[in-house]
Amino acid sequence: MSAASWARPVLVADLPPEGEIFELVPDAATRAALARHVGLLALPVLRARLKVIPAGKGGVLVEGDLEASVRQTCVVSLEAFDVELREIITVRFAPKANAAPGLVVELGDEDPPDPLVDGALDLAAVVTEFLALAIDPYPRKPGAIFVPPAETKDPSASPFAALGKLKGSQSKK
Repeated sequence: MSAASWARPVLVADLPPEGEIFELVPDAATRAALARHVGLLALPVLRARLKVIPAGKGGVLVEGDLEASVRQTCVVSLEAFDVELREIITVRFAPKANAAPGLVVELGDEDPPDPLVDGALDLAAVVTEFLALAIDPYPRKPGAIFVPPAETKDPSASPFAALGKLKGSQSKK
């Protein structure tokens, strides 16, 4: 099982006018593959509830939330610890002609719509993207404190002194 094999395609043409609610809860093997894909030690829980609503000329609006429990490694202590994530998901999709690829977006502007592919979107890909963006790239376990190494006054302990010794031993050869 790979993260790429987790898919939940939705055809825009099949949606009722009031939209449809989708619950995405991947199985253990899929969560393990997703954990590897996004750089986690484990992904014990992942749930998403999304409402897909037709919007505009062939477009859709995806709104909902994601809940996850992720296991990461603390950058300070190197201990594994669990973090609870909750993310709000809001994404617009439009047919490729309306999606305007290469559009320059100014800070503060609304995001342009993502393109639909053959009149469909993949909700699993949306959830995976929001999960990856929600993960702290430098996780710190609560209470972990960085203690810098003590400074030494011995000049021979300097990394430059060690390099000087290496250089000296190479010049004798």
